[in-house]
Amino acid sequence: EVQLVESGGGLVQPGGSLRLSCAASGFTFTDYAMSWVRQAPGKGLEWVSGISRRGQVIRYADSVKGRFTISRDNAKNTLNLQMNSLKPEDTAVYYCAKAIRGGLLYVSTSADTKEYDYWGQGTQVTVSS
Repeated sequence: EVQLVESGGGLVQPGGSLRLSCAASGFTFTDYAMSWVRQAPGKGLEWVSGISRRGQVIRYADSVKGRFTISRDNAKNTLNLQMNSLKPEDTAVYYCAKAIRGGLLYVSTSADTKEYDYWGQGTQVTVSS
């Protein structure tokens, strides 16, 4: 059974930092690209960042470029998102998602649900003073 379990969310002041993690199980983690996708209150899904199966290719949404860092530890089947200089507009539920495609250098840069076959339950990030 495929499982993606996010952790690390919480309440942080503007300018602060959080580190999200996603523990993956039930599939060969190194065979698939992974992404972080978020959903702010009352809004649709927004793709945040993606990483290829071995971490060779990384992409970020313009809204988080320079502030967020995605990484993966294939030995521990873990996907991470280091978030610095957080802004109120980063408030959202953050999901990790397993891409359907597994090309070596493939990275999804879309929030289209057709790009992914498994999602975590999400972790809430609230940026507020």
